[in-house]
Amino acid sequence: MQLSKSEEELMNILWKQKKAFMKDLLEAYEDPKPATTTIATLLKRMTDKGFVAYTLFGRAREYYPLVRKKDYFSKHVNGLIKNFFNDSAGQFASFFTKETNLSKTELEALKKLIDQELKKK
Repeated sequence: MQLSKSEEELMNILWKQKKAFMKDLLEAYEDPKPATTTIATLLKRMTDKGFVAYTLFGRAREYYPLVRKKDYFSKHVNGLIKNFFNDSAGQFASFFTKETNLSKTELEALKKLIDQELKKK
């Protein structure tokens, strides 16, 4: 299951804060801040989707993520590779390195990461 753009934005705040009450989440947004009801609706949808849970403290809810950021984005990237690059990581890597205007330093860092992974295998 996937998150909408606004749900992803809220999820990023929650991943950063690890646990948060409604007021903490609202404070993390830049002005103009969304309405409390908007955040409550997003949290309800994200809870229903299994991305977020909460602990009750009286009438207040402390929200926390059920899905790790790394796991969510890994699934997202794998879906992109499957759907847009014919399930070919090579095609994805080619597109990524050519179309993102990476600097020489960034490309060298990527090469180093790839070399390290190759040594592990």
